[in-house]
Amino acid sequence: MNFLRGVMGGQSAGPQHTEAETIQKLCDRVASSTLLDDRRNAVRALKSLSKKYRLEVGSQAMEHLTRVLQTDRSDSEIIGYALDTLYNIISNDEEEVDDVEEENSTRQSEDLGSQFTEIFIKQQENVTLLLSLLEEFDFHVRWPGVKLLTALLKHLGPQVQQIILVSPMGVSRLMDLLADSREVIRNDGVLLLQALTRSNGAIQKIVAFENAFERLLDIITEEGNSDGGIVVEDCLILLQNLLKNNNSNQNFFKEGSYIQRMKPWFEVGDENSGWSAQKVTNLHLMLQLVRVLVSPTNPPGATSSCQKAMFQCGLLQQLCTILMATGVPADILTETINTVSEVIRGCQVNQDYFASVNAPSNPPRPAIVVLLMSMVNERQPFVLRCAVLYCFQCFLYKNQKGQGEIVSTLLPSTIDATGNSVSAGQLLCGGLFSTDSLSNWCAAVALAHALQENSTQKEQLLRVQLATSIGNPPVSLLQQCTNILSQGDKIDRRGSKIQTRVGLLMLLCTWLSNCPIAVTHFLHNSANVPFLTGQIAENLGEEEQLVQGLCALLLGISIYFNDNSLESYMKEKLKQLIEKRIGKENFIEKLGFISKHELYSRASQKPQPNFPSPECMIFDHEFTKLVKELEGVITKAIYKSSEEDKKEEEVKKTLEQHDNIVTHYKNMIREQDLQLEELKQQISTLKCQNEQLQTAVTQQASQIQQHKDQYNLLKVQLGKDSPHHGSSNGGAQVNGIPPEEIGRLREEIEELKSNQEFLRSQLAEKDSLIENLKSSQTSRDTNEATASARDSEQIAELKQELATLKSQLNSKSVEITKLQTEKQELLQKIEAFSQSVPVPGESETVVAAKATDVEGRLSALLQETKELKNEIKALSEERTAIKEQLDSSNSTIVILQNEKNQLEVNITDSKKEQDDLLVLLADQDQKILSLKHKLKELGHPDEEEDELESIDQDDEDDEDEVDNNQGDN
Repeated sequence: MNFLRGVMGGQSAGPQHTEAETIQKLCDRVASSTLLDDRRNAVRALKSLSKKYRLEVGSQAMEHLTRVLQTDRSDSEIIGYALDTLYNIISNDEEEVDDVEEENSTRQSEDLGSQFTEIFIKQQENVTLLLSLLEEFDFHVRWPGVKLLTALLKHLGPQVQQIILVSPMGVSRLMDLLADSREVIRNDGVLLLQALTRSNGAIQKIVAFENAFERLLDIITEEGNSDGGIVVEDCLILLQNLLKNNNSNQNFFKEGSYIQRMKPWFEVGDENSGWSAQKVTNLHLMLQLVRVLVSPTNPPGATSSCQKAMFQCGLLQQLCTILMATGVPADILTETINTVSEVIRGCQVNQDYFASVNAPSNPPRPAIVVLLMSMVNERQPFVLRCAVLYCFQCFLYKNQKGQGEIVSTLLPSTIDATGNSVSAGQLLCGGLFSTDSLSNWCAAVALAHALQENSTQKEQLLRVQLATSIGNPPVSLLQQCTNILSQGDKIDRRGSKIQTRVGLLMLLCTWLSNCPIAVTHFLHNSANVPFLTGQIAENLGEEEQLVQGLCALLLGISIYFNDNSLESYMKEKLKQLIEKRIGKENFIEKLGFISKHELYSRASQKPQPNFPSPECMIFDHEFTKLVKELEGVITKAIYKSSEEDKKEEEVKKTLEQHDNIVTHYKNMIREQDLQLEELKQQISTLKCQNEQLQTAVTQQASQIQQHKDQYNLLKVQLGKDSPHHGSSNGGAQVNGIPPEEIGRLREEIEELKSNQEFLRSQLAEKDSLIENLKSSQTSRDTNEATASARDSEQIAELKQELATLKSQLNSKSVEITKLQTEKQELLQKIEAFSQSVPVPGESETVVAAKATDVEGRLSALLQETKELKNEIKALSEERTAIKEQLDSSNSTIVILQNEKNQLEVNITDSKKEQDDLLVLLADQDQKILSLKHKLKELGHPDEEEDELESIDQDDEDDEDEVDNNQGDN
């Protein structure tokens, strides 16, 4: 406390002696009083003195107040007073002071607040205690606790953040403030989280994963989005703290589909009124939040995914609507242009959409054209022109399709001859040759971005011809740029003296780099090289040194990318010219002026052209990359000898030849790969066809084999019938059927007969069983009438099925008889054939005729035998079906028997229940009789006895009804 006493002693206007004594007494009461009321009154008095006598109360009472927070937690009133007192001591919210003393008082107040904060957080338990107090729902505890913790973070943020970070559930307790139903605590909780999350990535991640995005977006929606008050502003600032330079939180924000919830923020409509200062501030912060997600400094993958999400949810379309709306404030329009720029930068889908946007004019004009008109208009605000340039650069960034569309508007075949519409290329050319130096610079840089890393468009731009004046032949765009460059300060321009030349030199350097054809066109004008060497060799002032450096860079590009197609300006001759007129060391020194310029490093930091004034608009971000890339190689090219150049050329030619060979073989391999793919497809098709053919061949082979077997069988049978076997062996087998087969057929017929008899016996048994069931049915009670009717129907159906089966059996017996007769006829035919065997004296013709006749008859007999077998098989199948039907009948009979038994059991149960009821009635009669005797003994009137008798009569009637029911049953 010594330094506090020193501060007290150094104050010019301190408190009176009595006030110091009063504070001391109050502190003693807080420390020593045993009654809670006394301590509470003392703390309340300290609170009233803490604003005016901040130093004294803080130096004497802070320790006592922290002890109160520990010991008197059960009393919310004294805790609230203690927290308010500590807040008054630590915060800088002082009463009004005179203007003369305001500055000194503010500085002294800040120092005092930092010192008291350092004392309070020296013991980390104090901060932990404060976090635990925030769990109290009492308004008089929670609100001053939130304000006190916010003040601590304001003074010593990093130290307090570290204590909260290591405190268990510290951040989670603070996140609960956003869910508080009291708006004051919720809003101050947002301010507390702002101070807590500032410049601390670890806490930012914890807060984000504690569902902060969901809660903050809900608050913004509840407050009315961009039309809301300062609470929306505080929530947006907190969201920026959580997302800016925090890739993890940005990814979490995107994956949580929170980008889609940003779209309603920008539904501002096309109105000329309703733009309050708070709405402008809110919308400005909302646009900045979108830019945080798609900033060029973010990882490319994260930025790309956010850009796609913004297009898919319609956020980009909403921003473009604001871009083309009327009545939008200038600063909002500028920030919207910058936001759209970064949303489309490097994203082909978004760039294509932006190219299709039209302004609501008559006739409609592309948004790009409307923006370029603002860029080349010197009456527009400087920041707006910078924003449009940035938007155009982002539209062309890694967008060769867009670059081609811009360059094509300058080519002769695409220019509108009627002059009704102005193209982007015409606007750029107009700005390039304007009398406003800023327009010259912006147009030159914009055109350079249309050529960035695109050799095709650099060559196409060489075709552009300009009509400078009536009667004179047109000149190329490249020649016109060099003409304006050589005129220097002769043309009267508004703005910076060197801005136009710097812009043109940057355009020419970008155009000629990596494009030998453009270098040849540039060198073809004999005045260009002398102009450049003259500019570099002169000793000019500091302002002209940058122009000299750019001229040296342009000349170096003309050497490095020279293909030696012009004999008078070959690489070696140009280097000799530099050595004679400038000197190599002097040339390299002038070349170094570019990277040493103070504005060069500023432009190289960010892609966005952000300049404090038009005079500072000198370098372009992409051009600084080109300078860094070419400065070293040009220096080496200048110092190389002719022999080294020749060796380098030979190496280049060898490499080119090697590249051509490699490319040739790559193309061959690519073609062979395509052919291989086609052949593979053909092979797979042929394999399928081959498998199908193999299957067909296998089937045909099996069929052929079957035909062969049949043919061999017939052949054998015919061979047995031939006369070489004699008459004694041919009698039994002349028709190809051995006696064993005939015997087997007879056995099958006998077996069928026996089976038929067995089935008939079974049918008789079933008939007797059914008759028994019918006789048993008649003896059932009246309660089984319904069941018996159902059973009789089923029995009738069974009878019908049995009759059908009998008729089928009769028909089958007839068929069996028929088969027996056919078999007899077959035996007779066999005997006839045996008698018709040829004798040895007959001629071969007669024998052949008889053999043919025998073969035909034999085929007929075989066919008949086959049909007989099929019929026997069908009979056996029908026999099996009859057996199954009989089994089904048996199961049905069993089911009916079970139902009958169940009915009998039910009847027995009902009779038993009736007997039980009779017993109960007898007991009741006995009770009634005993009651009558008691009534008589008590001398009860006869009326009641009559009533009892009527009751008895009713009971008897009921009993009779029960008996009748039993009889019915």
